[in-house]
Amino acid sequence: MASPVSPPRGGGGSDDEIDDARNPYASQSRWRHAESSAYAKFEQERAAAAAPHHHHHHHHNGPVAREADAQGGVGDLANFLNKSRVEPENTNGEERPTSMRFKPVMAGAEEARAATGHAEDAPAAESAVKASSGPPPDGKEVAVGPLINYRRMEGRDWIGSVLVVTVGGGREQHFKPTLHLRRAGGEEGQGTEVGGVCLYSDPRNTFWRFDLTVEMGEREAKWEYELPGLRYKSQTKPRVNAFFVPAITESMRIMFHSCNGFSVGTDEEAYSGACLWKDVMRKHEERPFHVMIGGGDQIYNDGIRVQGPLKKWTAIGNPKKRREYPFPESLREECDDYYLKNYIRWYGIEPFAAANGQIPQINIWDDHDIIDGFGSYVNDFMKCAVFRGIGGVAHKYYLLFQHHLAPPPSTYTSDAIHAAGGEEGQGIDPNQFMTAYVHPRITESGYINGTKPGPYVAEHSHNLYARLGARIAFVGIDARTERTRHQINYPETYDAIFARLKEEFTAAANSDQPLKHLILLLGVPIAYPRLTWLENIFSSPVIAPIKLLNRRVGLGGSFFNSFDGSVDLLDDLDDHYTARTHKKERNRLIERFQALAAEFSIRVTILSGDVHLAALGRFYSNPKLNVAPENDYRYIANVVSSAIVNKPPPAAVANLLSRRNKIHHLNHETDETLLKLFDKDPGNSNKTSKSNNVTMPSRNFAIITENSPNNGQRNGGGPLNSHQVDQNHLFPPANGTGGAQGSQVSLPHSAQTNPAVPRPKDMRLPIGAGEVNCGSKHKAAVPSEHGRGSDGGLDVVIQVEIDQHDGEGKTEGYGLTIPALEYRGKKPASVIGSVGRGSRRSVRSGRSH
Repeated sequence: MASPVSPPRGGGGSDDEIDDARNPYASQSRWRHAESSAYAKFEQERAAAAAPHHHHHHHHNGPVAREADAQGGVGDLANFLNKSRVEPENTNGEERPTSMRFKPVMAGAEEARAATGHAEDAPAAESAVKASSGPPPDGKEVAVGPLINYRRMEGRDWIGSVLVVTVGGGREQHFKPTLHLRRAGGEEGQGTEVGGVCLYSDPRNTFWRFDLTVEMGEREAKWEYELPGLRYKSQTKPRVNAFFVPAITESMRIMFHSCNGFSVGTDEEAYSGACLWKDVMRKHEERPFHVMIGGGDQIYNDGIRVQGPLKKWTAIGNPKKRREYPFPESLREECDDYYLKNYIRWYGIEPFAAANGQIPQINIWDDHDIIDGFGSYVNDFMKCAVFRGIGGVAHKYYLLFQHHLAPPPSTYTSDAIHAAGGEEGQGIDPNQFMTAYVHPRITESGYINGTKPGPYVAEHSHNLYARLGARIAFVGIDARTERTRHQINYPETYDAIFARLKEEFTAAANSDQPLKHLILLLGVPIAYPRLTWLENIFSSPVIAPIKLLNRRVGLGGSFFNSFDGSVDLLDDLDDHYTARTHKKERNRLIERFQALAAEFSIRVTILSGDVHLAALGRFYSNPKLNVAPENDYRYIANVVSSAIVNKPPPAAVANLLSRRNKIHHLNHETDETLLKLFDKDPGNSNKTSKSNNVTMPSRNFAIITENSPNNGQRNGGGPLNSHQVDQNHLFPPANGTGGAQGSQVSLPHSAQTNPAVPRPKDMRLPIGAGEVNCGSKHKAAVPSEHGRGSDGGLDVVIQVEIDQHDGEGKTEGYGLTIPALEYRGKKPASVIGSVGRGSRRSVRSGRSH
């Protein structure tokens, strides 16, 4: 595509005629371009030069009016701007792919804003330059970082990246930082120098990515990196960071978190800030994590509507006027500045910042990474200019900060015409990179991109695939980019994901190291209590009169959201896979993963967040089929861990969900429910009612470790090991009260490891050996025994905060073991043919971007 700033000229027509035919940003009147005193002067001189000679003695007081034109042209404006530009020096004979032909010079912008009374609306980048005192930034001061990501494995190579954001920048970067990577304990002077790659740069900040490749050995290895030549504002910030890579024969030790921020209006001091990250780092020091999975809401950007540039828009009472509100370039710049500063602020807060530099991350976004409820409001409102605009800006910084990827060249504004011709998504707006450099699009095999742009964010979804060491695969589904109230992902996206998984599993099965587990990341829980009755109330005609009074006199206050006027909780309910609008899509998704598990004998485990509760849901074969979990491909656990920072809901809400925890039927062969995991409240607290053993309203995070077959037969390798079993927690007593009040009795070893452990009548109680004695007494909850077995199962522990007022963030663990799958039988008719519908072409095309 030709540069939109200096389009090629061809014979046969005037410059204006060519511009008229090519320019997608044409205005209805040529006068629209006479918006500064500098341009007015230029227009006057141009008109005088073009006039007949005998008229040159006339004095012109202003630009010559031109006849209104339905299309208009920008040839004159481009000439005016380009006459003040100089051709950049080309020292190496090459030109960067995204480089413009000229080095732009901003001219006339200040006069234009002053003349129109919008001097306060100066672009964020320009304001940042003016606000700085002294010499311009030298590019060596760190604004935030380093942030380390895990990307993928290739053979024996571990591949990751480090991101650092420095102060200052623009189209040219005069200082290029380097990263020094070395194995800890190695000889002095050894190591590798890695040059930085500029992903994005404007006068405010520059984003540098450093690609890391480490060969995995026979033992776990500690690696160190530093960034010589860069300056940190904090004197306590470590100059050398370390991360750990597992042995080539071992799977990664996983830490999982979600909802990493506070909602608007939360009393952060009452919750001791982000203190659970202290416990994360303590546990990392005791036994290192190899990867940190972010399940969505890694940052909360909701403040943009309260103290940010959308405050004025949010205050508009009329929903129609709010929908029709424009998103011009000036508002885009303000929103861009808000998201950038909020990321820099949040990612620089300790001890979260320390974790960012030492535990390699994999992230998928959710609504708060954009704004609360994005994608789940009514379609007409979601398509309004403001929501499309902030969706694009949030996506830009999501790619930069959380994926270390270059953003699109420009994001949505209501000023610009959308993509034309054969382009997809948002068209290129040259106004957005007049003073910025954007790296060309980066292609990586770890991404399975959607085949078409999302409905409200005009970009392709970024779904993830990676191998987490020897026997665990990971797939993360981007359930936000393509989301509407009636769909979560396009069918074509699911086809591409399953085709890729089938390709990877087939290759692994034919290698000397087959995969045994698949970790599936979904931002929102999929095995969770139904709240259809609440949806029906909130969307019923009964609510309509109250909504009208809310708009007129404010009745109901915050019960209704400030966006589309619906009940505030309705967007959260519509977000859920269990919402009635997503039921068919949800059921089909689970059936396809069950089929994949059956075909390759791989255990599927789901990680989810969003709900600010800890819980453990699971799908399993109907008890009438008499299938033990170890042989049950339908057995899929859904680990719900949320939130690591945000406040939990009131105990009454958790107790209500507990009462709604019914036995549901996915289909004739599959049931689902939450497990009674919580045998007690953490510490000596009283967070739930005595009858609630399934939802825990307290901040938390999760740890997942494989019981590696290489561990040998230590303690017999069984899921229970030496721990005693609370018989009442395995089977309910005669009065059906359950809980942890009965006597403790040791089961015989055969019962600990035998798949034929009898099942209880209440399937909310443990149904297999790995779930026996689940909770605080399970061996997965004991650090000295967590992951020390050898049966190939996954030890899962949810670390729950004991006291929100304790700034040390101490937690208590609740655990269980998810067994490896041993299945060699036939697939039932209900799932035959549900995998691999995507073509090989869809796999390859999905791996681009």
